[in-house]
Amino acid sequence: MDDLKELLANILNERLVQIVLSDSKDKEAASKVKVRPVLLKDRLVFQETLYRGTQVFHHNYDVEEVADRIYGMLVAARSTGQELPCFGQAQLVSLDQEATVLVSKKGKMTIKRKKLTASGLDAKAGTLAHNKTKQYILQEGKPVDFLIGLGVQSPDGKVTKAKYDKFRQINRYLEFIEDVLTELPADRTIRIIDFGCGKSYLTFAMYYYLHVLNGRDIQVTGLDLKADVIDHCNELAAKCGYDKLHFEKGDISTYTGTDQVDMVVTLHACDTATDYALEKAIKWGAKVIMAVPCCQHEVNRQIHCDALKPVLQYGLIKERMSALITDAVRAELLAGQGYDTQILEFIDMEHTPKNLLIRAVKRKGMRPNKNGDQRKTDVNELMEYLSIAPTLLKLLEEIDEEDNH
Repeated sequence: MDDLKELLANILNERLVQIVLSDSKDKEAASKVKVRPVLLKDRLVFQETLYRGTQVFHHNYDVEEVADRIYGMLVAARSTGQELPCFGQAQLVSLDQEATVLVSKKGKMTIKRKKLTASGLDAKAGTLAHNKTKQYILQEGKPVDFLIGLGVQSPDGKVTKAKYDKFRQINRYLEFIEDVLTELPADRTIRIIDFGCGKSYLTFAMYYYLHVLNGRDIQVTGLDLKADVIDHCNELAAKCGYDKLHFEKGDISTYTGTDQVDMVVTLHACDTATDYALEKAIKWGAKVIMAVPCCQHEVNRQIHCDALKPVLQYGLIKERMSALITDAVRAELLAGQGYDTQILEFIDMEHTPKNLLIRAVKRKGMRPNKNGDQRKTDVNELMEYLSIAPTLLKLLEEIDEEDNH
């Protein structure tokens, strides 16, 4: 075990790219843990991202604390004095070296290390900047045609100061897509629809990441109500040579342009427009759904609960509770349809402070998962308790009626 301590002492510094702990021995405690260096007000800390079911937890630790946690999660001893999840494998990558740690069922540990070559350094390189280390998928200093066209980058690849938050948001969004890349078909064209695409920063980014960087055969359609925005996006797509990216003027609720979609994206669609997008995704059996809801007015108008009167009397509290309840119910309704759902923290959208992203992945087969009936019962009891009837529930009931006829 001293070898592991020595490895951690050598790799836990500003040159670390990432540590990933996998092969969980207790998935209820955590399925995976990632660690990366972060600069907070010129102080180097290490951010731990722990994945537990559909939840994601972030904590920052100093070097001694994170070394103790990683050591504790890979060996039987709980060196921090607290219960920690247990893992059988770790992948550690820095600018200088890569290492793999394997722990057998009997506790035997094997560590394999290799130094990185110059080319390896280029591939893994990351820099501490803007309060945290970030190995961006789209990197600063490397010109990208659509980013230049949308004013995020200058022609030499420098990120425009006024658009740096947008640049970070784009990269964060691509990380979410990267996590589900293996869920998308690799043997045929991937059909994607972006409902309410707006200026389409993220639509272009998705196309560039999947088609240009990963070579996937894709067909992407962006839908929005504003004709001038659609015209501008189509012009930029043509200018960039993105021949499988097309934008159309249309309404989400009445869209009938296709009957087969692999991935549905809906970002800042207002109020019940998100519900219509989710309903269509479910009817199509979309493999991946990514939604950043906005303006959840419907539940705010409906919610009534005597037990919650003391808190619902405050308008701001009622509004925020309604928004959170709306999205939690949406996630549960998706789960009842056979989706693994997560609610993740996103970077605030340009025109709204909403920053929750619902990501849902359809698992094998079209039938709801084994917990679907119980989850449906639980969420129905919650809605009855709060006197709410969200649009997505009504739309799913209509689907059920159609299926029964």
